[in-house]
Amino acid sequence: MNISLPAKLKSYVESRVSEGSYASSSDYIRDLVRRDQEYEIKRDRLHAAIEEGRASGISDRSVEDIIADAKKHIKKEANAKRKDAA
Repeated sequence: MNISLPAKLKSYVESRVSEGSYASSSDYIRDLVRRDQEYEIKRDRLHAAIEEGRASGISDRSVEDIIADAKKHIKKEANAKRKDAA
């Protein structure tokens, strides 16, 4: 596969490679494609979560209750990670 870039973009890619962050321009492009794939997966998951939330209807819980539950969940996950690391 060959890719043509305008001079400004080619210069930018070459500068990224010369900084030592990437072994070659191909390496840089591969990294961009991988990041784009990861972004698309995260975006799709976010859209699915939003749709799930919309489909679940309106909650009768208060904002304070939801925040308190979220904090408990985060604390529980942090404790579990600490136990796994030990």
